[in-house]
Amino acid sequence: LPEASHTFVFDTAFHQTMPEENYIYPIPYEYYEKDHIRRYGMHGTSHKYLTERLAEILDKPVEEMNIITCHLGNGGSITAVKNGKSFKTSMGFTPLSGIMMGTRSGDIDPAILVYLQKQYGYTAQELDDILNKKSGMLGVSGISSDSRDIENAAEEGNERAILTQKIFADRIIETVAGYYGLMGGADAIVFAGGIGENAAGVREMVCDGLKAIGVELDHEKNNVRGREVLLSPEDAKVKVWLIPTNEEVVLARDAYKDLLNA
Repeated sequence: LPEASHTFVFDTAFHQTMPEENYIYPIPYEYYEKDHIRRYGMHGTSHKYLTERLAEILDKPVEEMNIITCHLGNGGSITAVKNGKSFKTSMGFTPLSGIMMGTRSGDIDPAILVYLQKQYGYTAQELDDILNKKSGMLGVSGISSDSRDIENAAEEGNERAILTQKIFADRIIETVAGYYGLMGGADAIVFAGGIGENAAGVREMVCDGLKAIGVELDHEKNNVRGREVLLSPEDAKVKVWLIPTNEEVVLARDAYKDLLNA
């Protein structure tokens, strides 16, 4: 396609506004200087879309948006958006960190890797496979990496499926509450992604665990899938929104802007 222009849109781009204290890891600083080891974050196109879309819905300048966006799918990340910009996000140097995911562990004690290597002689590649492909919901439940399968098993009383749901919700709760504290409050929480948009039970567990920071959920409104809707009462201190994400439109808009500036 010799006449076509090519635009690269990086999934990390939205997170380049994070302050230094939120992307530097507490390891020897030389690894940041020499090897660029830092928090980069992922799902930037999704978190950007959710921020801008909520600003449109509320008819509010994006610079006035202090929200927490939850992109929950087989991979998942949570972002604190302060004044319309990424302030902190749960994924880090790689997409492995943060909350529990379908097959990814999320944050764990790093010494576990050292222990497993000494105990079983695992190679670096084997440890990478364990954490990325055999952990998370699949690893804990022993059933599946699909939250729908976990939900069905939990309803049948499977104890490990129930445990998996609790761990998943707890990780989201502690991340959202932590970001709420770091930003000094938030006006809204937004759910998106395959799980965030379709799993009413997950949204309920998370919101019930966030009552201490003023989160309220209208359980009747929450009985919905994949549709833009306010899930909390109108007078809730922290509003809860469901907004189906649209990463493709962000890519198209960025490519269009790039073409105009070429």
